[in-house]
Amino acid sequence: MNGFIKKIICVFSIVGLSFCSANAQSKVGTTAASFLGIAVGPHAIANGGAFVAIADDATSIYYNPGGISQIGTSQFMVSHTNKWLVDNVKFDWAGVVINFDGSNAIGVSITQLNYGEELVTTEDQPNGTGETWNAADLAIGLSYARSLTDRFSIGGTAKYIQQKIWNSRASSVALDVGLLYNTGYNGLKIGMSISNFGNDMRMDGKDLYRQIDLDPQHSGTNKTIVARLKTEDWPLPLLFRAGVSINAMKTDEMRFTLAADALRPSDNGESLNIGGEFAWHEAIFLRAGRKSLFLEDTEEGYTFGGGARYELTAVSAVTIDYGYEKFGVFGGIQTFSFNITF
Repeated sequence: MNGFIKKIICVFSIVGLSFCSANAQSKVGTTAASFLGIAVGPHAIANGGAFVAIADDATSIYYNPGGISQIGTSQFMVSHTNKWLVDNVKFDWAGVVINFDGSNAIGVSITQLNYGEELVTTEDQPNGTGETWNAADLAIGLSYARSLTDRFSIGGTAKYIQQKIWNSRASSVALDVGLLYNTGYNGLKIGMSISNFGNDMRMDGKDLYRQIDLDPQHSGTNKTIVARLKTEDWPLPLLFRAGVSINAMKTDEMRFTLAADALRPSDNGESLNIGGEFAWHEAIFLRAGRKSLFLEDTEEGYTFGGGARYELTAVSAVTIDYGYEKFGVFGGIQTFSFNITF
């Protein structure tokens, strides 16, 4: 089994290196569904986004689906960001993980970025026509993970992705794959994941239909022929993550965990996320980190946050988390979550 695990890790490493090499040229802003790169959950956000090797709550569905079978419990989590960069944009994530026997787990997740509503304006009616338009992004995922040994697990997520603006929309399907290996030494864990491997997206809908006159130089032609504007196909933002986490200190009362993730997205440059978490009696948590190290012209910066866990019974608990991320000229982004363990 150890040989099999090494082969899987080698495959992930080769894929990651090949991916980096194939995307050596800058492709900033050249993908669709960029919302898939928004960090999920205040725990991970406060930890600087370094979470692929921690993967200890329901947001593992997003960061590393291979980790959900190692959580050891079933969980339900909702996460909400009331202001994503600007006032009327809201970002929400919800996920549930069902652990069957300690070795097999499934998960379901929903991600939504809602841009709010705006008035429809024209040259003749600059104050509005009375209509409103809206835009929203959506991703729905179904995950499965299996622990092949007591230390190694692998999993994947199949997801449906949709982007909508007024009466036009684009959709696609994609696959995430992740693995998590616990070395057993001071809580040292190694995690890897590849996200958003799927089909290109193309916008289509009735907003793209136009009435045209094919021969405006001559009278008597049909001036109301319906044509459809052709839009381009855009790839999904493929993302390769690799990270480590370790307990720098652990006693019966306290724990301090350090983590680091290396990221290589197809629509940006390489970067590094680092973070740390202090836990007291696994009931009170303080976290801080730094996102997008070594990435040029980034607005992301320092992060911090915390959480509290209250045990309801011997097998169930409630956790509330808060995360704050400094985001340059946009100010700060605050995220809250509510987690039930059962």
